[in-house]
Amino acid sequence: MNQKLRTAFDLEMASAAAAESRGDMDRAFVHLERAHILGQRHTWPHVRSHLAMLRIGWRRRDRREIVGQFPRILAALVFSRIWVPLGNTGGANVSPIKPMPIPSDLAEILRMD
Repeated sequence: MNQKLRTAFDLEMASAAAAESRGDMDRAFVHLERAHILGQRHTWPHVRSHLAMLRIGWRRRDRREIVGQFPRILAALVFSRIWVPLGNTGGANVSPIKPMPIPSDLAEILRMD
């Protein structure tokens, strides 16, 4: 993971943590989805984004998110370096194998990786 990508990923994770600390779980999740897009081709950042989504699911008492994150965490451990559905936001509300459009600001960062 190059430095620009690492910085962008860390910023999204920090923004998610800040929103979570304010109790804004919806905003926190948006930042985690962006972090997921940035980190999904790198095992540990990919796993970190899913663990944080699991935490938000737990705080929301969102059973679907909690249950949905466990297989995603395992898949992140195994498949991150082999194959990922680019642009997938990582939440339990989307298919874990569906590629999705990448926001233009993130696409620019990913082109440099």
